[in-house]
Amino acid sequence: MSGKHGIIAVGSTAVAMRRLILSDIHANLVALEAVLKAAAGQWEEVWCLGDLVGYGPRPNECVVLVREQKHFSLSGNHDWAVLGKLDSSEFNYEAQTAVSWTRNTLTEDTRAYLETLPAMAVVDSFTLAHGSPRHPVWEYVMEYETAAENFAYFETQVCLLGHTHMPMFVMEQAGGDLFGLEPEPGKVVSLGQERCMINPGSVGQPRDNDPRAAYAILDTTARTWEFMRVDYDIAETQRQIRQEGLPDALASRLSRGW
Repeated sequence: MSGKHGIIAVGSTAVAMRRLILSDIHANLVALEAVLKAAAGQWEEVWCLGDLVGYGPRPNECVVLVREQKHFSLSGNHDWAVLGKLDSSEFNYEAQTAVSWTRNTLTEDTRAYLETLPAMAVVDSFTLAHGSPRHPVWEYVMEYETAAENFAYFETQVCLLGHTHMPMFVMEQAGGDLFGLEPEPGKVVSLGQERCMINPGSVGQPRDNDPRAAYAILDTTARTWEFMRVDYDIAETQRQIRQEGLPDALASRLSRGW
């Protein structure tokens, strides 16, 4: 059903559960497989914050693997662009080329699945948005000013975001002041009582100068969040990108984590 701001509300079979939080997989199958292996046994359900495809060389395989898990997924701006829901003319050359290639590569089953995904939802009292709660598909939340403005656009305590490819944890304190926590991998953070916006970072194309795949574990019983990173075979993804004739910049950037 829809609520304020047109948000889709989704119920789950379990109120208390550990979630594996993924975002911006971007058709990087090797990274996704490494994350699922590293997180094995630590979660009961996957939440994906969008951009399953785009940039990377294995879009169909990534969608199949996500769908094999118990999961809930959003759609991101690259998913929309591939489906023709978003004009990709503002994308850079590499992104536009990847969008065109992906459109020609998607199976009908993958395309039909991507068509079903919302860009924003409330799941078990957590707001999920690909970009921001104000503009779910496109807006980047990278600065305190943008974050502060967006707290008015969701009603739950916690909003999970993707899109920037950079881990983030921002809390709204009394009086509206914001406080950011360093997204330190392996450190368990209590969600407390403050409202917050959190980004797990990117599985398939990190942009925080750390090339390792990023993900997080959310425990809704203990009310904790844990940022995580895992190494993966970057050279293999780079080989696949070049094999498919995608722009070399999409391969080389993976080594830099940017």
